[in-house]
Amino acid sequence: MRNVERYPVEGPNALWQMYRTVSRFKAVRNFIAIQAARYCPELTVKNWIYRNILGMKVGKQTAFALMVMVDVFFPERIEVGDNTIIGYNTTILTHEYLIKEYRLGAVKIGSNVMIGANSTILPGVTIGDNAVVAAGSVVHKDVPANTFVGGNPIREISRTDAGERKDEDKRVLLRS
Repeated sequence: MRNVERYPVEGPNALWQMYRTVSRFKAVRNFIAIQAARYCPELTVKNWIYRNILGMKVGKQTAFALMVMVDVFFPERIEVGDNTIIGYNTTILTHEYLIKEYRLGAVKIGSNVMIGANSTILPGVTIGDNAVVAAGSVVHKDVPANTFVGGNPIREISRTDAGERKDEDKRVLLRS
């Protein structure tokens, strides 16, 4: 189950009422900053935009590939650990506007995580350290640490405990 806050609305669907939840100024400012970051080839500049303009928590050596789309209304609810890669054209959402309600939920992505291209991460999801999300996946639930998931919706493909992963990393280093 995703960790989301639910807010019922009356009248037209929640998307028609979005400016009751976020200011127009914030939405426009965030949209411009996100578009600049999506096309920016320089990772340090992208991370500066995410941290300083959008208020995201972004770890050291984290890489957002070209065309990544972060939530335009609530990007400050996104947290990404160190040395993580967010693949090409991935979407990270922290809000959902539905017919009778809207939902908000923080997205937490751990360290040393690989998110494959064209994935979608829904609000309220936590992805543990050392996890791998296959390209084209829809992450609709939490992903435990050291787990490889994929699909729409995601399913577990394999799991490695932390000790096994460290042993494999040592073998790779010894071979090089």
